[in-house]
Amino acid sequence: MLQRKLLVVGLFAIGFLLSMASGNLSAQTYTDLHDFNCATEGCQPSNPQLLAQGRDGNLYGDMAGGGPSHLGTVFLVTPLGIATTLYDFDSSSRDSMSGLTFGTDGNFYGTTWGGGAYENGTVFKASPSGTLTTLHNFASSEGRPVAPPIQGKDNSLYGVTYGPNHYTAYKISTTGAYKTVSSSISPYVEAPLLQATDGNFYGPSVSTNVDGGCGSIFRMSATGKVSTVYSFDITHGCNPVGPLVQDAKGYLYGTTWSGGSFDLGVVFRLTTKGMLTVLHDFDGTTGGEPLAGLVLATDGNFYGCTTTSGMQGGVVFKITATGNYTVLYDSGDGRYGWGFSPTPMQHTNGKIYGLAEGGTYDDGVLYSLDVGLAPFVKLMTTEGNVGQIVQILGQGFTGTTSVKFGTGSASFTVASDTYMTAKVPASGTTGYVTVTTPSGILKSSHTFKVLPVITSFTPTGGPVGTKVTITGSGFIGATKVTFGGVTAISYTVRSGTQITATVPTGAKTGNIAVTTPGGSVSKGTFTLS
Repeated sequence: MLQRKLLVVGLFAIGFLLSMASGNLSAQTYTDLHDFNCATEGCQPSNPQLLAQGRDGNLYGDMAGGGPSHLGTVFLVTPLGIATTLYDFDSSSRDSMSGLTFGTDGNFYGTTWGGGAYENGTVFKASPSGTLTTLHNFASSEGRPVAPPIQGKDNSLYGVTYGPNHYTAYKISTTGAYKTVSSSISPYVEAPLLQATDGNFYGPSVSTNVDGGCGSIFRMSATGKVSTVYSFDITHGCNPVGPLVQDAKGYLYGTTWSGGSFDLGVVFRLTTKGMLTVLHDFDGTTGGEPLAGLVLATDGNFYGCTTTSGMQGGVVFKITATGNYTVLYDSGDGRYGWGFSPTPMQHTNGKIYGLAEGGTYDDGVLYSLDVGLAPFVKLMTTEGNVGQIVQILGQGFTGTTSVKFGTGSASFTVASDTYMTAKVPASGTTGYVTVTTPSGILKSSHTFKVLPVITSFTPTGGPVGTKVTITGSGFIGATKVTFGGVTAISYTVRSGTQITATVPTGAKTGNIAVTTPGGSVSKGTFTLS
């Protein structure tokens, strides 16, 4: 294992002088944490090959080749770089290049490109100890999987396949119940899906026969309806390969491998209605041809990497939401990693981690990038009802004294120093979750939406001016109450479980609805007399 740290304060003289002149010179530490050995550990990481953080705080991933069987492995690496091979693929399931998705059941999910009952790939489940279970064997009519499935809001796993004539999206339970969701996905999808805040799934396609040859971004509903959000041209990028990420405002961000001003790819921002903005054109000097997507870090900036250009074999970069681009690490001669094609991720310790080619054995490296971001907590679920149990990943949980959902205090259980659960309280509000530990307060990387629920209301009918008591949960911060679609002028939020509202002039017989920062809910029929 190689433990050499390279302190990168400026890669180019001009950038260094400009930073000095502005007084904003910053430092970031790139560390080659572990050099893989193909003979024993697996090797040659490639796109997408995503890492996942487990309940124990360690990083989990897979390799398409190498290991004792030469067919790839599932591995564990601690945040300090100590690696353990958990599973050695064999002919029954092999060639896993997808990376892993961490599920709410504590297991990891991925796919293999080969092997299985039909030699067409599999979906598998891997326990943290390395027990592997095949959940589905793909038939030739279903295509081959590349990316790992993601876990949707309904806890099912969703993924995509591609093949010579078969491009499908599928849904599978954690126990293996499989269903084809759509057979009309654009061809050549190599990235995992993203379930956005609108409930739809989004993904990139590098198709060459339905969109003019440059690929597209597609949208798929939960029921499988597929539509094109944006078709790329050379000017605005071409061939999106890496996964998408969504910010708090609802924008989608990603990269293309080619196209743009220099035909070396772009970073883009896209609305769900199809309006695209190019944030950066890769010029070859400071990076080019990104296969990886972006990671949205807790500082609000995006971090990514490229496969080529720079001094030799690619760079790791930061870009702001407005397009301010900075190279943080240049691979140089590649001894500490080069050819950065897998998408990086942010660990709850604040650091960025990723995989790359190169290293001591030229079999691949796992690296970290410390840009000074504070530790945080990650929520395994980002929305839910009062009373729901939410799983939380992080560190330093031993001795925790408080967990809050917005401003509401929650009951909680500390399972380990890196994993805990908390129950959404009746006093909870939509906002960040904070965990108070002996070392300080940890804030969640995403807000949690407390979904409103109406269980009953009384009376169930009456004339204009009637005072109605609405019972349920998630009501704190309610912004609107309606009777048959007509807004009540007078209402009072008495608690998280009760609202009183006066039937307004013009009200109609129909549902009573409540709108809060967490969403809207309606129930029953109030009969106007």
